[in-house]
Amino acid sequence: MKLKKVLAPLISLILLVGFLAGCVSENAGTNNNQAGENKETNNGKLKIAVVPKLVGIPYFNAAEKGAVQAGKDLGVDVIYTGPTEADAAQQVKVIEDLISQKVDVIAVAPNDPASLTPVLKKAKEQGIKVMDWDTPADQSVVELSVHQIDDEAYGRHIAKTLVEKMGTDKGEIAILTGGLSAANLNAWIDAAKKELQENYPNIKLVTDKIATDEKQQVAYQKTLDLIKSYPDLKGIMAFSTPAPLGAAQAIQEKGLQDKIAVVGTALPKDSKPFLEDGSLDVAILWEPNKLGYLTVALAKDLAEGKKPKNNQNVENVGTIEVREDGKTVIMGPPTDFTAENAGNYDF
Repeated sequence: MKLKKVLAPLISLILLVGFLAGCVSENAGTNNNQAGENKETNNGKLKIAVVPKLVGIPYFNAAEKGAVQAGKDLGVDVIYTGPTEADAAQQVKVIEDLISQKVDVIAVAPNDPASLTPVLKKAKEQGIKVMDWDTPADQSVVELSVHQIDDEAYGRHIAKTLVEKMGTDKGEIAILTGGLSAANLNAWIDAAKKELQENYPNIKLVTDKIATDEKQQVAYQKTLDLIKSYPDLKGIMAFSTPAPLGAAQAIQEKGLQDKIAVVGTALPKDSKPFLEDGSLDVAILWEPNKLGYLTVALAKDLAEGKKPKNNQNVENVGTIEVREDGKTVIMGPPTDFTAENAGNYDF
C-alpha cells in the first residue's frame, strides 16, 4: 500500500510533465508557423534592386526618388544602392551583397560592363532576373535593357546644338566625359563625332575624350587645362551630369561666355545659374525621376513574366518604344533645358 501511495503521485507528476511538454511543443509549433506566415507576409513583396553607377550625385538622387515612388505605387520593395565612387569593383561588391539578400531583380547601370559580367551571370544562375538601366551592360546577360533615349539621335543632337551655339561650323572643340568605360557615354560621344565628321568637317577635335570621373571639380580643372592649352578653343561637349557644370564653372571664372560654347548632359536645377549667365549654353537631358520609375515598373513586370510592348503606356512615365529584339526599351526623346525653361523643373 505504501508503494502505491508513493507511485500514484509520481505517475501523476510524470503525466502532468508530459502533458505540459506536449502543450509547449504544440504551442512552439504554432508560433513557428505564425512566424513563418509573418515572414512570408513581410517578404511576400517582390524585392527589386536598382544599382546606379554611384550614389550621392544629383542625377542618381533624382532617379532614386522615381524608383522609390514606383515601389510605393506598385507594391514592391525597392532597394536602391550603389558605390560611392564610379568604380566597377565597388559595384561588384554591391551586387554580391544583393545576391546574398536573394532579391528578385537586379537592375544595374554599369561603370564598366565587362567587369560586371561574371557577377551578373552568378545572379542569373541563382534565379535572379538581371536587367540594365541608364547604361547598357553585357547584352548576353541581361533580359531587359532600359535606355533613356535613342543613343544615336541623342549624340547627334548634342553635336548639332554645340555647333549652333558656337555660331560657326569651323573651329576647335573638346569633349569631356565621365568614365572612359561607360557604354552609354561612349555611344553618345561616337554618335556626336559621326555627326561632326559627316556634316561639319571643319570642326576639329583637339584631343581625345577627357575623363572627369563623374566629378564636377575634376571637370572644372580639366576645362581650365583645356583653356590654357588651346587658346583658340570654341566649344566643349560635356557628357555625364557633373561634367557640364564643371566646364561651365571654369568658363564662368574666366569670363569666356562669349568665346567658348558649352553644351552637355546636365540637370536643369543644377544648370540654372550657369544657363542664366551664359557659361552653359544648353543642358540636354531627360527626366531621371521618370527613368527610375520606369526601371522599377519594368522590373516588376519582368519578375512576373510580362514583356514590355512597343507603344505601351507606362503610368507616370508615358509611351515607351520597344525595339525589335523585344528587350531594348527607349523611354523617350531628350529635353533641351535653357535659361528660359530650367526653372520649370524640380530636379
